Parts: sequence; structure tokens; C-alpha cells
Amino acid sequence: MRIVVTGLHGQVVSALRARAQTLGVDVVAVGRPELDLARYGTALTALTHVRPDAIVNAAAYTAVDRAEKETTLAYQINATGAGEVASAAQRLRVPLVHLSTDYVFDGKKATPYVETDPISPLNVYGETKAAGEKIIADQTSDYTILRTSWIYSSFGQNFVRTILSLAKHRGVIDIVADQRGAPTSALDIAEGIVAVARNLINRPNEEALRGLFHMTAAGETTWAGFGEAIFAASKEAGGPFATIRPIASKDYMQAAKRPANSRLDCKKIAQIHGVRLPDWRSSLNLSVEQIVNAEIAG
Repeated sequence: MRIVVTGLHGQVVSALRARAQTLGVDVVAVGRPELDLARYGTALTALTHVRPDAIVNAAAYTAVDRAEKETTLAYQINATGAGEVASAAQRLRVPLVHLSTDYVFDGKKATPYVETDPISPLNVYGETKAAGEKIIADQTSDYTILRTSWIYSSFGQNFVRTILSLAKHRGVIDIVADQRGAPTSALDIAEGIVAVARNLINRPNEEALRGLFHMTAAGETTWAGFGEAIFAASKEAGGPFATIRPIASKDYMQAAKRPANSRLDCKKIAQIHGVRLPDWRSSLNLSVEQIVNAEIAG
């Protein structure tokens, strides 16, 4: 099975490449300049050339705060560009797996969000991802959208790498403690994507497999709780650590608002696709250990 994934250097792209042999799939990454979602008209030619069995759209504009100013670019990549990928998948008659986000919700619900809950993004990034979901559904019927949250890994830039870097120079770090969600390993997401793609390829007429699904790690925490777990793992591995000072969102200045509740109910994907990601704590130690060991070796 050949999975073609958009983007070259993102966390999920890197995770798919890292797990490809273990999962028994051929992963081909396609990105700039051949496929550039910021430029109209590159998707079909680039994707046709690599002859996919399934397409994974992991390329995205993810700079949440910068999107408040770079609105046009964020919409081009996350909405218009995503629609081009979906149109290409339809033309090529292959299924599409698209990654979306918890940020399509406003976080005001008291319990985890289900797929049928109305969306109401708080920031431009969430608006662009919500627009992308709609465009994809308009462009192809053979798609699965996977909303996930708080992605981390030993690849690229993410919360784990950021606070480990900060801990080298600070003894105390302020982290928000009133936003709740599920930190989700990119490696676990990669395994979930491959399982979903296999289902779509092997069962082309099963409508229940298509549509919108939530897919995050099991369990929940706050950003401050996530930070404490990262530092505990890093200390165990011989890496940097610091003291967490929990603060309120209002005391941490950011250009874009974040939802207080980012928890997603993942029962649907478990029941229909048989995909259940492990608890967030069980995958965290591996990523932290990989980052610390790379720092020590480097």
C-alpha cells in the first residue's frame, strides 16, 4: 500500500516515514516546490506523478498566533489548498485522510466534544481548518477527516521541545493551567492514519468509514500538567527540567485565543475504524527520551 502524504518536514510526515516499515506501508512525502498549497494549481500534477493508493493531507499552516495577521496565507493553505488536494484525490479515485484540529471548537462545552457538536472557532487558525473541512466534503465523498490535538514528537517544533529548551536557561517556567486536552504523539497518529487508510482502501463501499472522526490520545491534562510530565520524563532520562508555575490563560499574552476545553470524544473512531490511541503518558517518555538522547549525542 502506497500512502502519499503532503508536506516534507512536519511532525506527522516524519512520524509516518519513521513507522512506515513497521506498519508495512510505502510512504511517499510530496512537498514544495512540486506541491505547494500556498500556490494554486500544484496539487493534481504532483499527486498524480506518485501514483498513490491513498492520500494523507498533513501539510498545514500551523502558526496559530501568526495566523491572526497572515490570514490570507493561512486560508490558502488550510482551506483552498486542502480543497485542491481533495479534488485531486477525487480525480485519482483514491481515498483521502485529512488532519484537522480541536481548535474548530470554542472550548465552552463542559464535556469532551463529539463529531456532531457545532463548531465555533476562537481564532483564525481554527477558522481556516474548519473551512478546510467543509471544502474537502464538497470536493470528494471518499474522505476521512481526523481531528486531533496537542501534537508532539521528537520531530520538528512542538511544546515538548520548546519547554525542554527553556529549561536549559530557566529554573521556573509559567505554563497555562486552565486549558484541558489530550497531548497526542505524532507516532500514534501515524499508526491511526495507516489503520484508517487501510480500511478506506479495503472497504471502498462502506460509507460509515468516511466522514468526520476524532482521534486523540486517551486521557487528559492541562498544559501545566503536560509540562510537569515532560520534566519528570526528562529528569529520568538525564535531561533538563524546571519547576512549573501554573498560571491562567488571561495572564499569558497570546495573539490568538485558545479553547479552555480541547477534549475530544474518540468513541466513534474506536467503534467504526477500530482505532484506539494509547494514553498520552505512555507515549510521552519515548519522545522525551529521544530528544534528550539526541541533545546529549549532539
